[in-house]
Amino acid sequence: MTRYGLLILPATNRVYARSAVDLTRAELEIFGRSALDGRIGELDTEVVGGASYVTFTGDGLTERDLSVLGNLSAGYALFEIVGELLRPVEWSRLDRYDDDLLTIQKYPGKTNEQFTKLLLNVTLLASDWAGELTSRRFRVLDPLCGRGTTLNQALMYGFDAAGIERDQKDVEAYRAFITTWLKQKRVKHRVLESGPVRRERKVVGRRVRIELAPTREEHKAGQTQLLDVVNADTARSAEFFRPETVDLVVADAPYGVQHGSRTADQGLTRDPLALLADAAPVWARLLRPGGALGISWNTHVASREDAAAALADAGLTVVDEEPYRALRHRVDQSIMRDVLVARRPA
Repeated sequence: MTRYGLLILPATNRVYARSAVDLTRAELEIFGRSALDGRIGELDTEVVGGASYVTFTGDGLTERDLSVLGNLSAGYALFEIVGELLRPVEWSRLDRYDDDLLTIQKYPGKTNEQFTKLLLNVTLLASDWAGELTSRRFRVLDPLCGRGTTLNQALMYGFDAAGIERDQKDVEAYRAFITTWLKQKRVKHRVLESGPVRRERKVVGRRVRIELAPTREEHKAGQTQLLDVVNADTARSAEFFRPETVDLVVADAPYGVQHGSRTADQGLTRDPLALLADAAPVWARLLRPGGALGISWNTHVASREDAAAALADAGLTVVDEEPYRALRHRVDQSIMRDVLVARRPA
């Protein structure tokens, strides 16, 4: 049995960095169970030469296995442990674009990029298509997409990305960013739609749809991705996206005053439970059978049990195995963030 050491990617956010080792250990266990047929074990944490590692054993990891592990949210480098030495192991990532797609945007309230990737990963690994991480073009919906952090991570993976956001300023900021970035990077793309959405002569929202591909050859061959962003209330998502057309719903719920959410009945609210009661049934209908929904929220304003009940009321089955219960971590003094993942039954 070969023993491996996973070097943790340095995090610019110091608070998140303190949680990164434990979060990576839980994420790695989820990867092992869902995408690697349980062929890794003996997970532990260790400090080697002043650097933090997550260690594990693996039996005959293949090139495909290493291409899966390469997408761990905080994975920096992988080593085989040979006595007191570390032997570098080559792995690959899904990344299709330059990493500044994820890092160049800076604004108050932006969700940490490493955590965004973790949330997308653990949601995908709860779906019926966990084994297709490196081969399937998933369609991801962020129903609270803000300025597009999750959308950009989905695009980075080569997936189709859809989002809905009520704040027009956020949508306009994201539209300006992504169109400028695509032009500056000379990414082959085509704007399919940009402007108001009208129903019965009334404007019900605004929409931006962009077709893109990492290379000209892929674009010419029709191997394109679709980015689809709507400026409207998330509770009205079904007016813009057809039922059972989304593989994954991934959302970072409002944490408090700065991230206050709006519901149809109450307007601005700090309570993510009101948001889930209003919108989760709509999101669930958009999921394909076998798809999964992942949400993060501040446990100081809503308990895990109450959030799980809201997802169950929407017809979803909460994934409550131990590694999924080990993703709780501190963001700052007023925010303790947790993650819930639930499946739509096949």
